[in-house]
Amino acid sequence: MRALVALAGLLALQTPAAAVAREFPELTPAVAARLDSVVRKTMREAGVPGVVVGLSAPGKGSYVRAFGVADKATGAAMKPGVYSRIGSVTKTFTVTALLQLVDRGKAGLDDPIGAYVEGVPNGERITLRQLAGMRSGLFNYSEDEGFFKALTGDPTRSFTPQELLAFSFKHPVLFEPGAEFSYCNTNLILLGLVVEKLGGRPLHEFVSANILKPQGLNRTVFPTDAAFPSPHPHGYTNQTASGAVEDATGWNPSWGWAAGAMISDLEDQRKWARILATGTLLTPRTQAERLKTGTTQISGTGYGLGVFNVEGWIGHNGSLPGYQTLTIYLPEYQATLVLLLNTDISYEGQEPSTVLGRAVTGVVTPDHVYQLGG
Repeated sequence: MRALVALAGLLALQTPAAAVAREFPELTPAVAARLDSVVRKTMREAGVPGVVVGLSAPGKGSYVRAFGVADKATGAAMKPGVYSRIGSVTKTFTVTALLQLVDRGKAGLDDPIGAYVEGVPNGERITLRQLAGMRSGLFNYSEDEGFFKALTGDPTRSFTPQELLAFSFKHPVLFEPGAEFSYCNTNLILLGLVVEKLGGRPLHEFVSANILKPQGLNRTVFPTDAAFPSPHPHGYTNQTASGAVEDATGWNPSWGWAAGAMISDLEDQRKWARILATGTLLTPRTQAERLKTGTTQISGTGYGLGVFNVEGWIGHNGSLPGYQTLTIYLPEYQATLVLLLNTDISYEGQEPSTVLGRAVTGVVTPDHVYQLGG
């Protein structure tokens, strides 16, 4: 199942200044018009109903637009202030919570997961670092056929973390711990349980108390049910039992939990992009560990601890039925790009957030074009 397996990638975390040929442009009306044009063209080609775009850099201005519709049935327009399900961007919050606990001396990145959660295949050898870096070798529960049937058979049902792990653990491990890269939501469910155990409270409460409230991310929510703050767009998916396109707005995101259940909006994601990439909530040493990357099976890509970098853009993308998000930051220019889409239906084998991200960065940062796989 592709939903929520929004794979991240990076070429290198540092781009030599000498390699930069062009500066980030001022976001003038002329540049805005070019962006308007490429976004609309890409939306038409990829069949994206609606998208919110936020792009900015210090001294260069800001570009904030909403395109298309939030509801295909009524034709209601997409607006910049909507809440959206952010899918795998949730991983950046869960891993940040874990790294905060590492900074407090509660855990070490090379601790085995078996010290915290029982019954994990290879649990005595898989480390927290390997889980956060997608190198555990565990099977991805969201690719299990039984899970797909359970989710699409009743999208409103609630899953527990233990139920999600059971879908994974019935499969053999894919490889020895640390031997390869394999993007896997199972890893984040386990890290969520570690945060709960060491943090002494439910994951959503720990994230709220230690990340959201201190940083003023007041429009970011870690839901415990299908509740969806208003206003929000309707989301459209073909990740269904029949393969037909359905409205997934009310689907319960509990199946994503620590890997993908959160909700946010444009302004909070713009703040979070910078916080995440610059290590605001972590010690410099721990942030440096987070930004260390390894190669993946996708040419020219890599992954750190719950973050990616594509041509210098650091952050994460997210996907779950009906919604996609891209939250990235370019340190070279202190530039931020956020995309919120109300579909996860792929276009020519690529996620629509990737297609739109490529279009936008192709205009403003041609030396740093966001291109994830494909």
